[in-house]
Amino acid sequence: MASTNQVFIAVIGAGGVGKCFLSQLQTLATRRPVPKLSLCYISTSKKALFKHDYTSIPYESAINDLAASTAAPLGLTKVVDYLAAAPSKVVLVDNTSSQDVANAYPVFLSRGISIVTPNKKAFSGSYTLWQDIFTAATTSGAKVYHESSVGAGLPVISTLKDLVDTGDEVTKIEGVFSGTMSFLFNSFAPLEGSGGKWSEEVKKAKELGYTEPDPRDDLNGLDVARKLTILARLAGLPVESPTSFPVQSLIPKELESVASGDEFLQKLPEFDSQMEETKAAAQKQGKVVRFVGSIDVATKSVKVGLEMFDRSHPIAALKGSDNIISFYTKRYGSNPLIVQGAGAGGDVTAMGVTSDLLKVLSQI
Repeated sequence: MASTNQVFIAVIGAGGVGKCFLSQLQTLATRRPVPKLSLCYISTSKKALFKHDYTSIPYESAINDLAASTAAPLGLTKVVDYLAAAPSKVVLVDNTSSQDVANAYPVFLSRGISIVTPNKKAFSGSYTLWQDIFTAATTSGAKVYHESSVGAGLPVISTLKDLVDTGDEVTKIEGVFSGTMSFLFNSFAPLEGSGGKWSEEVKKAKELGYTEPDPRDDLNGLDVARKLTILARLAGLPVESPTSFPVQSLIPKELESVASGDEFLQKLPEFDSQMEETKAAAQKQGKVVRFVGSIDVATKSVKVGLEMFDRSHPIAALKGSDNIISFYTKRYGSNPLIVQGAGAGGDVTAMGVTSDLLKVLSQI
């Protein structure tokens, strides 16, 4: 009987989201003693913590014990073997954005190891990897959930899956999918007032921790393209990759190849006039400009870029770094089903991961 009363948890990645997740996991383990959730493996890119006999790692000291560990992380093949040999069911929690870990998902799943993750690369990489992941899960019965790969803790993926699984017809998905871009445009082109200079808003967003260390990683639109790839596939479109449809980059051509993010920020003010013109053109029509992604299921078209919206439009009225995703479907008619709220941050992203873990526990 012991085996069904215990589930082993392995965690790869103990950065911002990883630490928030461990704290939520500790609370969960206390609140729901059955099945016993045993942390058996935790690693970063440099260190690992685990016992060959699968002895539980205490939650309260896991981060400090990991920091003090002298063991290097196991290679992914060895992690698979170690987890597959555990005396009970195992859930792997991948809190990284690593393509290597993502590529190994089919192997983990085929060995009966369930996965929960915010890692976008697994589900927005090649279409073949996407198919391999879900084929492996179906064949072995292991579960895979990735709610936090789009919209952090917002119920975006589960909502879309419910619409599709209950037979509704999704016609269009449109929204602001990036907390960074949301913050930038809400302060650059606000509904009230004139907003700041583009380069200053980008600099401010970086100082507040909203952008990647190099802001070009946000401004190239690829993060939004990854999220759209995931949603388009769930809506039934076999999108090949995030680079297989039009994605507008907000990086001036001349600055694409400068050496560093700091140099980019230093030179960006020289190009402020380009964004000012875009903002002015929208204002002339009584509109505001926003950076959005859209999926038109009927025409099979997916695109990411700047769009103008009436000031009364829900997308125009977004605040702070919130995300908003509108699902247009046959059932909901001309009034879309809207999911809106904080689309970034360690705690809310980890919440999506923890809620996925609960789904897996209820099924295994």
